[in-house]
Amino acid sequence: MQKKKSSIGWRNENKHPSLSEVFSSVSVPKQKGIWKKLFAFTGPGLLIAVGYMDPGNWATDIAGGSQFGYMLLSVIFISNFFAIILQHLALKLGIVCERDLAQACRDHYPPLISFILWILCEISIAACDLAEIIGSVLALKLLFGIPITWGVLITAIDVLIILFFQSKGFRYIESVVAALIFTILVCFGFEIISSKPEIFPILKGIVPNPEIIKDSHSFYISIGILGATVMPHNLYLHSSIIQTRDYPRTTEGKKMAIKYATIDSTLSLSLAFFINAAILIISAATFHKAGYTEVADIMDAHKLLNPILGSSLSGVFFALALLASGQNSTLTGTLAGQIVMEGFINIKFKPWIRRLITRLIAIVPAMIVSIVYGEKGTTELLIISQIILSIQLSFAIIPLVNFTGDSEKMGPFVNGTILKISAWGITIIILLLNLFLLYNTFLGRR
Repeated sequence: MQKKKSSIGWRNENKHPSLSEVFSSVSVPKQKGIWKKLFAFTGPGLLIAVGYMDPGNWATDIAGGSQFGYMLLSVIFISNFFAIILQHLALKLGIVCERDLAQACRDHYPPLISFILWILCEISIAACDLAEIIGSVLALKLLFGIPITWGVLITAIDVLIILFFQSKGFRYIESVVAALIFTILVCFGFEIISSKPEIFPILKGIVPNPEIIKDSHSFYISIGILGATVMPHNLYLHSSIIQTRDYPRTTEGKKMAIKYATIDSTLSLSLAFFINAAILIISAATFHKAGYTEVADIMDAHKLLNPILGSSLSGVFFALALLASGQNSTLTGTLAGQIVMEGFINIKFKPWIRRLITRLIAIVPAMIVSIVYGEKGTTELLIISQIILSIQLSFAIIPLVNFTGDSEKMGPFVNGTILKISAWGITIIILLLNLFLLYNTFLGRR
């Protein structure tokens, strides 16, 4: 006999808050001051933005800029728009239903379906973590000449870093992430000034060009940019960390929380758009302009920056931004791993155990590949990790759009007609494009 659903539309009642050690730990002022409330909600969006500027994005942005100049800027813009909509749905789910996406899947789907979704999500988080490790390892090699193998071991230290800062409060983690994002912004600000891009071609590139679809190669890279931009683990992460805010769990309180959390998310993702666009712009203004149209590798890009721009600092800032990006993403990735395991299978480990498990799953293949194949192998591993993320993406988006469009679960906060159509339209587009990407990847057709 099928178990009767609860009155709020779930198979099971949710009894455990997400990230219980920091749940409702960040105070929100009771008074009506807009700026104070906005500041209180600022932070989760920055952690989410990290996933949209991670090392997995770098290769596709570099390849797009070197081969097609500024033309694919429109693809980054559209991908960012998709991300803003999806992250809005994720934060709304967490605020309204007081569940993260993993808990929502567990409380909605039968145990077998929930278990399969958990396995797929764990694989994607490991793949994402793998990309961040590789990015950090390559940056350590570029900056300090540290061998790939030793670099892999050094990246394990972030497990201790996140434990240290979380023990002091969630705001400390957000501050570390904000500082690293600022470092990336400064580095790319220097690179853009040095590369002297052309303003009008940049503005023209933001407008979608039919040539993107007509040219099979540019279309293929465009799908890669989309796949590397929208990260599945961010949807789980955002629906959880928004609950660290101590807002009133009432209809008015939730309405206020959605408003300010959406502003935080949108502004933070706008920063991510700037950084992704900056990578492509720098690639277009340097490599494409100089006739290097086949640059698609982070290491090759680093080698060419100094001689083309004529500044030894160009390569340093490039590598420093890569290191900040990799370390930032590993912090948020390990948090997402904890959220997913606790949410899907309702098992709570001590934070250091959960993060150690997540990191070991990613470090082991990275270590093996770095020992056997060296630098070239780690670059190929980065590409494989992005393919895995593309496969998982739809399995995160479809439940999210479904839950937030369910009036029984969301009540007065259910998605409106326009938002429903937009969300399902984005879902279908991402699903079809990722299927096309996988088809071409495995059959070798571009």
